[in-house]
Amino acid sequence: MDAQHKIKSLLNQLNTVIVGKQAQVQDCVACLLAGGHLLIEDVPGVGKTTLAHALSRTFGLQFSRVQFTADLMPSDLTGVSVYERGRESFVFHPGPVFAQVLLADEINRASPKTQSALLEAMEEKQVSVEGETRALPHPFFVIATQNPHDQLGTFALPESQLDRFLMRISIGYPDRAAERLLLGGADRRDMVDSLPPLLSQGDLEALQQQVLAVHTAEPLLNYVQDLIAATRSGRWFLQGLSPRAGIALVRAAKAQALISGRDYVAPDDVQAVLPQTIAHRLVPVGDAGRGAVEQVRAMVEATPLP
Repeated sequence: MDAQHKIKSLLNQLNTVIVGKQAQVQDCVACLLAGGHLLIEDVPGVGKTTLAHALSRTFGLQFSRVQFTADLMPSDLTGVSVYERGRESFVFHPGPVFAQVLLADEINRASPKTQSALLEAMEEKQVSVEGETRALPHPFFVIATQNPHDQLGTFALPESQLDRFLMRISIGYPDRAAERLLLGGADRRDMVDSLPPLLSQGDLEALQQQVLAVHTAEPLLNYVQDLIAATRSGRWFLQGLSPRAGIALVRAAKAQALISGRDYVAPDDVQAVLPQTIAHRLVPVGDAGRGAVEQVRAMVEATPLP
C-alpha cells in the first residue's frame, strides 16, 4: 500500500470518530507525519481528548495519558527511584512520559514547574532524572490539550513551551448535521477503543522520510522567507518568528503537500498550515484589533505570492 492509500485510510478512520472536522483532522495527521508535537486548544467537551486518543490508536503507537492538575509534580511525569529492600538499591520506575504518545490532558491546569518538565522531553527526546539522562521511546509525540486561558484554574503556557509545539489547532463546535450524528450515534469513546492500528512503526518512519524528501523550490523558499520577514517587520506582531519556527513551517508544509499527493511544496501548502503553525508563537501589535490567527491571515493577504 503506497503513501497516498495509507494517508487516506488514516484520514477516513479518524473522520468516522471526529465527524464534521476534516480540516482539523488533516492538520493533526500532517503534524504527526512531520514529527512535531500537537496542541489542541478549545472549550471543554468538543472532543479534544477523543481526537488525541483516536490519533494514537490509528497510528499504532504506545500510549499513555496524564491528567494535568494543579498538584501534579514533575516526578509524576518523569518517574522516580524507589529503594527496594530485596535488591538493596534504588530502582527507577519510569513515569508516563516514557511512551511513544503522551497525552497531556488539560496541560494548562498544571503549575509552570510541572509544565517545564516537558521542555527537555519535547525538544531533546530525553529526560534527566536524579542526575541521569534517559532516552525516550522512538518516535515520541506529545499531544496536549488545553482550555482557554480565561477559564478558572489555568496557567498560561510560557513562550518557550509553546514554541515546542509544531501546531496548535482548535476543533470548534460541530455543525448541525455533525451534532445530530453525535447525539444519535454510538459513544465516541467506545468507537475509539475499537479502532484498529493502521500503521506499524516502520510504516510511520517511512512516511516521515517521504515528508522530508518533498521538494521545496527556490521561489517557494523565497516566499517562506518573505512571510517570516513580514512577522519581523513590526507591522503585524510584537516579535517575529525565530529560525526554528521557520524550519517548523517548512516541515509542516511538506507534510501537507504529501497528504495532497504532491512531491513538491506549493504556496497553497504553506498558506494551509501557516495559521496553525505560527499563530501560537506570535503576539499581534497593540492596535491590531484581531487575534493572532486573524492577524496571520491578514498578513498572508498582504504578502505577494512568488
